[in-house]
Amino acid sequence: MATPQVIAPSRAPSGSPTAGVHHINVRHTNGFTVIGNHLAQHAQLSLTAIGLAAHIQSLPTGARIGIKLLAARFPESEARIAAALRELEAAGYLHRDRVRLADGRVVTRTTSYNQPQAKAPAPPREQPEPAEPAPSAPPEPQPQPHPEAATLLTGLRRHAPQLTLSARDISELAPAVATWLARDVHPATVRHALTSDLPPLVRHPAGFVRNRLTALLPPPLPTTPEPPSAAVPLQDCDRCDRVFRAPEPGHCRDCREAEPHRAA
Repeated sequence: MATPQVIAPSRAPSGSPTAGVHHINVRHTNGFTVIGNHLAQHAQLSLTAIGLAAHIQSLPTGARIGIKLLAARFPESEARIAAALRELEAAGYLHRDRVRLADGRVVTRTTSYNQPQAKAPAPPREQPEPAEPAPSAPPEPQPQPHPEAATLLTGLRRHAPQLTLSARDISELAPAVATWLARDVHPATVRHALTSDLPPLVRHPAGFVRNRLTALLPPPLPTTPEPPSAAVPLQDCDRCDRVFRAPEPGHCRDCREAEPHRAA
């Protein structure tokens, strides 16, 4: 009697995956960009923001990434691209500021970070000759990485004295508030969410604010592009580079509301 031969195993070997993603990886030798999992698997950024960050990190130094240029390059609208840029700023992957060139033009300078707010290494320089010590001066305050969020948290005590926060608390909570603002939530709405229906006694203001910022965080806006408006065109804010609708160039609503405070 012949010995039966097994043509195929009756079941998959133990530990063999049967569902989910399967990877086939080929080692890149040129033309590639290293993206950290902290970005690719970010729990709070939208897919549009993650993809935009990966695109920006792949560009050479000096490449232009204005909102209108990106909207012409990709199918997303200017409003979606502007919202994604604000998400990346709030998460520390991007920083934009306005600089004046030698010819008087004002342009937007963008700095991309492959780690949130990473610092570029300073080039080595020669040690100067010893000099007489300069007169001591009081240290200048360091700028907050999220100034709008820090201002909102600092002002909470005007509306609810029991939510008076320390400078350290404000620095730690500012990124969470910046996430709300990056999702197009108006500062007054954020303030109302934090100060309404307070308990009679708040023993730990920072923990209370952190819990509300986490529990009440609204989802990102739907990705369905808004229908174009033929009556009022889109404009780039001259101060913060946000997109807004107005018949003429100028400042967005938030920057206009902030002008009386700057004047004071």
